[in-house]
Amino acid sequence: MHSVLVANRGEIAVRVIRGAKELGLRTIAVYSELDRDAAHVRCADEAWNIGPAPAAASYLDIDRLLAAAAESKADAVHPGYGFLAENAGFARRVIDAGLIWVGPSPAAITAMGDKISSRKVAEKAGVAGVPGTLEPLRSVAEVRTVAAKFGYPIAIKAAHGGGGKGLRVIHRDADLEAGFEAARREADAYFKNPEVYVEKYLERPRHIEAQIIIDHHGNGVFLGERDCSLQRRHQKLIEESPSTALSDKQRKALGKAALAVAKAADYENAGTVEFLLDAGGDLYFLEMNTRLQVEHTVTEMVTGIDLVREQLRVAMGEPLSFSEVSPRGHAIEFRVNAEDPANGFIPNPGQIVDYAEPGGFGVRVDSGYGAGSAISQYYDNLVSKLIVWGRDRDEAITRARRALREYTITGIATTIPFHLLALDSPSFLAGTHHTRTVEDEMDLGALTHPVPARLPEDEELAERQLTVEVGGRRFVVRVWAPDASTTTTATPGRRPAPRRRPPKLAQVPAGGGNTGAVIAPMQGTIVKVHHKAGDRVAVGDPLFILEAMKMENEVRSPIDGEIVDLRVRPGDRVAGGAVLAIIR
Repeated sequence: MHSVLVANRGEIAVRVIRGAKELGLRTIAVYSELDRDAAHVRCADEAWNIGPAPAAASYLDIDRLLAAAAESKADAVHPGYGFLAENAGFARRVIDAGLIWVGPSPAAITAMGDKISSRKVAEKAGVAGVPGTLEPLRSVAEVRTVAAKFGYPIAIKAAHGGGGKGLRVIHRDADLEAGFEAARREADAYFKNPEVYVEKYLERPRHIEAQIIIDHHGNGVFLGERDCSLQRRHQKLIEESPSTALSDKQRKALGKAALAVAKAADYENAGTVEFLLDAGGDLYFLEMNTRLQVEHTVTEMVTGIDLVREQLRVAMGEPLSFSEVSPRGHAIEFRVNAEDPANGFIPNPGQIVDYAEPGGFGVRVDSGYGAGSAISQYYDNLVSKLIVWGRDRDEAITRARRALREYTITGIATTIPFHLLALDSPSFLAGTHHTRTVEDEMDLGALTHPVPARLPEDEELAERQLTVEVGGRRFVVRVWAPDASTTTTATPGRRPAPRRRPPKLAQVPAGGGNTGAVIAPMQGTIVKVHHKAGDRVAVGDPLFILEAMKMENEVRSPIDGEIVDLRVRPGDRVAGGAVLAIIR
């Protein structure tokens, strides 16, 4: 292997590119038209355009990715996480093209990437899973039968995905049909497969995952666990290692079970086996992620092992560079998402104005953005990951507070204020938090909406980077030139006065208050309209489902009344602040 194409974007693409460069490999980035000047593009040795902004026309387009690999003469493909990372068909196409696939075999991805078949593999390995179905369910009637067997609450889950996408928790029969439809719709939108299955929903469990890696020589190592219990909407916000919930005995059992599941799947390369820990201390297999995890960084911080480097070594056929690990200290990762925690964590796409990362001993930031970067609704809303290390958990928490306060991001709302609030949560500080802590125990009322920031004043002359493409390959030309959009007529001999740009991303409330105007809380796509013009609705009734950044958000009625003006229909793209309906 001499070169590797990274079939991804954002911070994970930057992370993989850096790891590959340290091994002396030539690195090749791919980018959509929206990502021409993204960090991962600038970080790589060369970059290739693969299509328009929508992921389906670029980062999910296998033909375009393989064409870029051929044109760039890549030897290998690293998928990162998300997009096509757990797509067995993509892995097979990469291998059939004579390239090295940096990941497990297509057969292992098929077996473990599907949550239903992975439960069967775990059962074969003697590892108990959460009680649930082993076949996809295709109708509300089938789900209702299962619910009667297990009792409420139940979780309807996408069979081919994760990260909280395509997941709905149902507490009563009246919500079953809507939850089933929403889970299938979101699963289809995000993973291109609407299949779902059902599990008994465990109340207030801990979410524990085991990092493993196996080489082609049969060497398999458990690198410790990560606790990912602090979540919202079933998506992780804070992850740490080690977990405060496990005893040494449970930790050994976890590692043994994770390696047994991987062995049963004939698994090679890095992977994560996820479990739920109930109040009684029992571990249940949940799923396996056949790729690098977002939170792999905390494992790297406590073990000192570069997982990307080891992935590439395994793909080259080399043995692991270690045979056992001795974790040291405590690491915590904070996902800095473009979301407004003061407004239900709604996605907040837009342009970053000011950006300054924290630093210092024990602080790491993995990011794919900077000042001036645009956070698009087309992609995931993860801006960066802040990871801190300390000799123990208390030291890590103290360092985290300092680093979070030092982190500056303006122009968009982020989860940084939430993280600071979480670090003062009694249950988090005590290490007794669970997957429902945010919803059930934390008071987010103290959080405020960010004040919109302005871009700095334009100068008469400024450095510009012009992007050109030759044969599909990207090149950057830097020039100094006047900014015609900001110059004004001036007295001869005098510099024109610079004009300030208008504010970016003025914050718009999610509803129209008591005015009767129903406002889009963010830009996105209308995927469902619950009512028609003339219908009467009550305060809080669901009106629309708006998809933004691959997440569904429910827009509800701000008042009692009659819908006198309905302005959107399914499939419509809307801007943040757009009026969707008028209720009188």
